[in-house]
Amino acid sequence: MSKIAIIGATGNVGSRLLEEALRRGHTVTALARDTSKVQARAGVEARAVDALVATALAGHDAVFSATRFSNVSERDIVEPVTRSGVKRLMIVGGAGSLYAAPGQRVFDQLGFPDAYKPEVTVGAAFLDALRRERGLDWTFVSPSAEFVSGPRTQKFRLGVDELLVAPNGRSWISFDDYAIAFLDEFESGVHIKQRITVGY
Repeated sequence: MSKIAIIGATGNVGSRLLEEALRRGHTVTALARDTSKVQARAGVEARAVDALVATALAGHDAVFSATRFSNVSERDIVEPVTRSGVKRLMIVGGAGSLYAAPGQRVFDQLGFPDAYKPEVTVGAAFLDALRRERGLDWTFVSPSAEFVSGPRTQKFRLGVDELLVAPNGRSWISFDDYAIAFLDEFESGVHIKQRITVGY
């Protein structure tokens, strides 16, 4: 079993990653500005951090980043992880940089909400920077267009760079099923230095 540091462990996604990691027998260091939401129990250590530092990551087998791209840059994550000596980095990505049609990303489409563009643009730049990264074994895991609370079905599809759309026309994934796919990828290590996506 592995020792995992989760950045943003108290959010909607980070908390699900924490639960799924524990379910599989891993131990977790939960990193967040406010750790009061982290339940004290076996297998979890909570550490309050205002800024990510290598000393908080050293000794882990992997780092999961579940924080918003508007809160951190690629450098804010990659540099401390690199200095810590941890090689495996997994990022909770966004759907905006997926391709909805050949040559057209989701956020390039007419009518994409302006309110989401700052976060999506920074997320796309984060992915581009990761693709130039040679020192880390990274994986960027994009959800589908709708990333929401919902059932834990354990049934989903994986893709690479194209937005996944269900037969009914909806593109979505629940936080819980996303966490399953995320941990599956961590444990298998199939998509090193790649972006993948998950959806129904």
